[in-house]
Amino acid sequence: MSSEPEVSALAINVTIPEHLRWTDTRRGETFTLITLNVRLLPDGSLAAKAYGRPVGGGRGAYVSFPVPDRPDVAALITAAAGRAAALWSAHRGLG
Repeated sequence: MSSEPEVSALAINVTIPEHLRWTDTRRGETFTLITLNVRLLPDGSLAAKAYGRPVGGGRGAYVSFPVPDRPDVAALITAAAGRAAALWSAHRGLG
């Protein structure tokens, strides 16, 4: 039996800077994507989904959108993962 705890998920939420935001449409409603959820997969790679707010206002549904294949968005994801790793490695335990 291993003494290592089994970690089932590592995920971070990242605010998309305004200059990188985009819109997408789902079920006839247009959303501005403002947040990324980035997950560290068991093989060490990253996966990301985007979430946003309806352009017309209101709360809207909590619906995920694919992240576009853009170098600037990929750079944001990579930088955010690195920042999260630094924060996790510097944790000071339960406070």
